[in-house]
Amino acid sequence: MSDTEGTEPEAGQPAPGPGGPGDEQLSPEQEQMLREMEEQMRSVRVQDLVAQSVVSILNLSYRRIAKEDERDLEQARVGIEAIRGMVDVLDADSQREIKNALSQIQVLYAQAAGEGEGPAGGAAPEGGAPGPGASPGGQPPPRLWTPGSD
Repeated sequence: MSDTEGTEPEAGQPAPGPGGPGDEQLSPEQEQMLREMEEQMRSVRVQDLVAQSVVSILNLSYRRIAKEDERDLEQARVGIEAIRGMVDVLDADSQREIKNALSQIQVLYAQAAGEGEGPAGGAAPEGGAPGPGASPGGQPPPRLWTPGSD
């Protein structure tokens, strides 16, 4: 007698079939959902996913600087550095938009760090000098760029 004979599967877990736990039959709805997911994965370009990720990181980094109750300049710095590392794989139009938004966030970061709440020395991340598109007068940008918006 083996150690597993006579034992019941845990509540909520399907009983293993003759070929093991991976042999359960999928419902027609589940099979359709899997086919649709496969089709979506075939059409997704890695650059599109990178662009979406960069925009998410930009938005989160902005929040970590601009929202007092969420301020975490170290996390903002990590986001800025991640964006700087990923932007070069994007197409030229996306690069231009991302670099514009990034320069605005770097200005905000430098201002916030200059208030004494930032990392030691209060310096902006590498390359943090204001770039083209920086907001005049140090005002936060009216909105962040998202794919498909101009």
